[in-house]
Amino acid sequence: MILAGDFRKGITVEIDGQVWSIADFQHVKPGKGAAFVRTKLKNVMTGAVLERTFSPTDKYPTAHIETREMQYLYNDGDLYYFMDNESYEQLALNHGQVEDAIDFIVENSNVTIRFFKGNAFSVAAPNFVELTVTETEPGFAGDTATGATKPAKVETGYQVNVPLFVNEGDRIRIDTRTGEYMSRC
Repeated sequence: MILAGDFRKGITVEIDGQVWSIADFQHVKPGKGAAFVRTKLKNVMTGAVLERTFSPTDKYPTAHIETREMQYLYNDGDLYYFMDNESYEQLALNHGQVEDAIDFIVENSNVTIRFFKGNAFSVAAPNFVELTVTETEPGFAGDTATGATKPAKVETGYQVNVPLFVNEGDRIRIDTRTGEYMSRC
């Protein structure tokens, strides 16, 4: 159990049978009346965001989120299949559960899957991935000084802005948290 007065960013709690992550919080002590905690909560299952006020003495159970490293196998229509690296069990997830990571993962790459009470609810790609450029305008020698960029499509279908010297077939490093080009590999 955790007191609302002890809420911090990133803590997960169970409220009304659902799991919420504290996205933002503020302890407020007005001149008149009792103190309270103003929070912005994000539902870890649905992604819904809720603003709610709590008394600092309210108690809520802490939600324990389990994470497992799994390997992305393949896509079959609207289902995405993953394999547990230890037990070799396969898990099928729908597009809503993988949409944040699917632009950055290719077959046989490892991802982190988050579970609550045995149910998978989200997939996270590694912070940095290396992908091959499949489509872009040709680059020219000497185009490195201006800092200009051009659009490029990578093997997953994701579109990213890259420097002018990047060509089709090049491997590039992308930061999955921001979706931006980092370097050529």
